[in-house]
Amino acid sequence: MTDLTPIHDFLPCATPRAWVDWALANPELLLIDHAHCEKKAASTAVNLMFRYVDKPELLDALSRLAREELLHFEQVLAIVRARGVELRHLEPSRYAAGLRAVARTHEPARLVDVLIIGAFIEARSCERFAVLAPELDAELGRYYRFLLNSEARHFQDYLRLAQLYAGEPIDDRVAAFAAVERELVEGPDEAFRFHSGVPPA
Repeated sequence: MTDLTPIHDFLPCATPRAWVDWALANPELLLIDHAHCEKKAASTAVNLMFRYVDKPELLDALSRLAREELLHFEQVLAIVRARGVELRHLEPSRYAAGLRAVARTHEPARLVDVLIIGAFIEARSCERFAVLAPELDAELGRYYRFLLNSEARHFQDYLRLAQLYAGEPIDDRVAAFAAVERELVEGPDEAFRFHSGVPPA
């Protein structure tokens, strides 16, 4: 069983029950957006590898991470097809863009902030898989529990790299992003997504 204590300690809040109910009411959207999230996670890792070719620790960690995320994309895609769901384009939620909006733009601060954002995305994904797993059908619940180990490891990879390249404590930056992340998770969103906030009132 995956120990989620580091995840819960890192995140500023738990996923609201209103989001869980929204997810359960939109099973097709949940799967479609989950597939897109896995693909975007792989893309983000590869883009960082191209941008920071002089950082061997980053290249090693994110190469492994990208392979895992693409494997997960293939697995979710298989579930989507088996259930007769049509994969289609979805507009992303404001979650990732909201976090990126407060990232610094000069190096090496930019890299540190992007890695911290990656840690939040992976941690929130892990937390939501754990929350959803007991409430989904047996196949999907089993798969979401299977994902917990890798998502928790990806969170740790991003956070470790952020600390490595900062060269100083990152507690203040983590706290700054945590405040934004809480608002994004607890605030209302117009459309359901895997990383959206709660339904509009």
